[in-house]
Amino acid sequence: MIPSSSSSLFQSHNVTIVGTGEQHVVLGHGFGSDQTAWKYVMPYLVNDYKVILYDLMGAGSTNPEDFSFNRYSSLHGYADDLLTILDELEIESCIYIGHSVSGMIGMLASIERPEVFKKLVLLGSSPRYLNDESYYGGFEQKDLEQIYGDMKSNFRSWVTGFATRMSGADLQSRSVQEFCQTFYTIRPDIALSVVKTIFQSDFRSILPLVTVPCHLLQTMKDMAVPLDAAQYMQQNLRAWTTMEVLNTEGHLPHLSDPAVVIPAILRCLTS
Repeated sequence: MIPSSSSSLFQSHNVTIVGTGEQHVVLGHGFGSDQTAWKYVMPYLVNDYKVILYDLMGAGSTNPEDFSFNRYSSLHGYADDLLTILDELEIESCIYIGHSVSGMIGMLASIERPEVFKKLVLLGSSPRYLNDESYYGGFEQKDLEQIYGDMKSNFRSWVTGFATRMSGADLQSRSVQEFCQTFYTIRPDIALSVVKTIFQSDFRSILPLVTVPCHLLQTMKDMAVPLDAAQYMQQNLRAWTTMEVLNTEGHLPHLSDPAVVIPAILRCLTS
């Protein structure tokens, strides 16, 4: 039941609550998608958990007029949104599952309020995308500048190419089509702002501050998050941490290969 006093907040983020269990599970989606990215996973959760889904501000399913370029120039703005939603729902304990950038959002929120998070399940998340001395994040600055330029010149064309690279599949595949469908709905200037916030971020320094148990799920080959970055995160997290390398490829395995991702998530939830 969503409190009536919070209707504006919940409408802004399209908060959805489903399931009959007592333990709360919160699902956070990645850049370019919205909560529908979890549609193959959710049916396996609703019988045992109370599942909370919401859309990150700036997703195509949200009102672009609600997007603050200043607030969301840092992932801390998104972490504050998450904590506000949990507070309004009076959730005192949850398991948080975050894909890609939402993994870092969950980490930031857990540092702020560790007592609210029982554990974090992070799918394809990275603390830094830019290569650095003795660190391989997968991108050079010139690669990112190319991305920004391509987004400005022809957003829809860039989305199509980006989706195929992220999924590791061709344009006709279901996962690419589904990813493109949500990505096309994002206002281009908002998408550019968000992608810069994500790709220029560096959260390596916060890893030792995380005290909540973490389960890392990573595919064998991910264009956005190389295995090196996931291993770096595993080695530098202060909290109890496990990592499972999934027998699949791509940055969107919950869309492209849910049969592999679903059992892995269920193992994390019950371990």
